[in-house]
Amino acid sequence: MPILSKEEAQALLKKVLSYSKAEECEVSLNGSEGGNIRYALNAVSTAGDISTTGFSVTSAYGKKSASATGDEFDDASLERVVRRSEELAQLAPENLEREPMPGPATFKDSIMYNANTAAMTPESRADLVGKSLDVCKKANLSAAGFLENSTSFEAVMNSKGFFAYNKSTDVIFSVTTRNDAGTASGYAARGFTDVKKLDTESATRIATMKANASLGAKALEPGKYTVILEPVAATYLLENMFRFDARSADEGRSFLSKKGGGTRVGEQLMDEKVTIYSDPFDPDLPAATWGRDGLPREKTIWVDKGVVKTLSYNRAYAAKKGVAPQAGPENIIMMGGNTSLEEMIKSTEKGILVSRLWYIRMVDPQVLLLTGLTRDGTFYIENGEIKFPVKNFRFNESPVIMLNNLEALGKPERSISVESYRSYMIPPMKVRDFTFSSLSDAV
Repeated sequence: MPILSKEEAQALLKKVLSYSKAEECEVSLNGSEGGNIRYALNAVSTAGDISTTGFSVTSAYGKKSASATGDEFDDASLERVVRRSEELAQLAPENLEREPMPGPATFKDSIMYNANTAAMTPESRADLVGKSLDVCKKANLSAAGFLENSTSFEAVMNSKGFFAYNKSTDVIFSVTTRNDAGTASGYAARGFTDVKKLDTESATRIATMKANASLGAKALEPGKYTVILEPVAATYLLENMFRFDARSADEGRSFLSKKGGGTRVGEQLMDEKVTIYSDPFDPDLPAATWGRDGLPREKTIWVDKGVVKTLSYNRAYAAKKGVAPQAGPENIIMMGGNTSLEEMIKSTEKGILVSRLWYIRMVDPQVLLLTGLTRDGTFYIENGEIKFPVKNFRFNESPVIMLNNLEALGKPERSISVESYRSYMIPPMKVRDFTFSSLSDAV
């Protein structure tokens, strides 16, 4: 089934709802089509096109509800899924926190769809990957990478008159470059709504430069260092703090929890250079204008000059606390500064330049203490110059503490985390007293 227009999705959802006998019923419909290329050892290993469409029906009786899913769209199959959800709902235990389904609402159209990306073909993907491979071969390095584009839609309708629709496009690219001995490595990743912004050649050139520059890495003693984090490295670390969820904060399960109860809204938790917000209409990182719980998404400031301003409340928890519901972040943008990466390096007497972090794991959620490793190019800086590559470190650090030790910020860049496949707008940053706890033999 192709990508459905707003009108086509609305007509199909109305048909599914017409079969419902439940007190309340919600039907969600989603689909995507696109393709990918995966390559390794400077050759394509797999390539394919993917097209999927499915729907979910949630039936409710009072505090009881249950869902059933399907991917066949003849009338009998549609009705069968509705009946199944009703049967399961009758058997389900009561959920005392279940809220009534939302009523009619109006949402602004998102800017997530781009015709250039939607028009991508196997040939255009091959051309982008070919440019990446040419750069690696000329640098006498071996590349492993992944390129994927998708066009998606999502629509929701319920028996109380709620309807919402969104269509989006996305293209992501990542590449790792290594020498034949496996002793040097570089990396680059990009993600965009518009494929015309994707330059696989320049991204791969950066990865090859990092790989060649990381040859002959020397060991440094672990300890606290001034660190310059490139946007990809900062993204991997910071994405762990971007939930801003009121319930987990109230229940003592978050770095936003106050000792003795309550949240830390209104407190100065970070350096005043830190402002973090969501905006579905950001041109570089657009997002959906509505959430599945029926809440609109608008520009929301979560942290303003280091002060926690807002937390998200789903409809059920907002009703319990007697506050207005607040949709959670769909996209995250961190405001930056005017200091370039080169200027950060020149202003550093002794420090470490980190290209990328990986294998990040939670140590203590209440203070957001994380551990992980550097990789794909780590370099020692002395007297304003990169002196030599260094062996990778394991770090133990909290992004909250780190954001209290900021010395400079650069211009935000769209960076993709291949662990979560989410994109963020994050600036490069220079921080002091970053904790490296041990050495790592990984490249």
